[in-house]
Amino acid sequence: MTLEAVTDRPADALPVARLGEPGSWGATERRDLLVLNDVTKRYPNGREALRDVDLVVPEGDFVFLVGPSGAGKSTLMKLIIRDELATSGEVILDGENLARLPRRKVPHVRRKIGTVFQDFKLLPTKTVRENVAFALEVTGTPRGRIGPAVERALRHVGLTGQAAQFPRQLSGGEQQRTAIARALVHDPRLVIADEPTGNLDPLISWEIIQLLLRINELGVTVLMATHDADVVTALRKRVVALEEGRIIRDEIGGGYHRRG
Repeated sequence: MTLEAVTDRPADALPVARLGEPGSWGATERRDLLVLNDVTKRYPNGREALRDVDLVVPEGDFVFLVGPSGAGKSTLMKLIIRDELATSGEVILDGENLARLPRRKVPHVRRKIGTVFQDFKLLPTKTVRENVAFALEVTGTPRGRIGPAVERALRHVGLTGQAAQFPRQLSGGEQQRTAIARALVHDPRLVIADEPTGNLDPLISWEIIQLLLRINELGVTVLMATHDADVVTALRKRVVALEEGRIIRDEIGGGYHRRG
């Protein structure tokens, strides 16, 4: 299955809003959204998961994060969502130094990030609509705002017709689109996707990638960790490669593997 074949799908297959329309995502100017300055992460057992990492991700960028298992990709993502703190260096998200962030402000900053996982992490006893709504309910969003936000997110991922179904009734691709809707429902500035196609067949994987590309076109920054060499090489986006906790390549228009 080629990227062109997915791109040629009917325009209403995965409906999205246009920039400038009410309720669409987007930014009017491009600036640095995520900055890592000389970041090292050392665990109590002495293992260095990240070492001297410098990374700048402008608003609206689409970045593939690649590297072998154990290279530091998951640790990097944990630092960005403040599940972990750097041992040294700075992690700055939207102008906020995460290490200096008071605990009471952590939920506010995390609302700027939508996270998509390989294993979906949907609540099995809640419907598609309820799974997406739950992301707003736990942050205290007023009830009157939840319904419209959920319906908008479901339209963006093409799941309006499945809103009343439970995860067990969905295909793998539909489950991942539900997870993406949940990540989008609070209008994040950044979407972090950790191996979002790892449990999907190639055709469905391309559909999920195409959806992430359309979301990125609306101005949402996307950072995607993946082992899918075909996807990375076909799209020729920015590629940041990690190995043994260090960035060994940061290439615009790169493939999965180093050129030459």
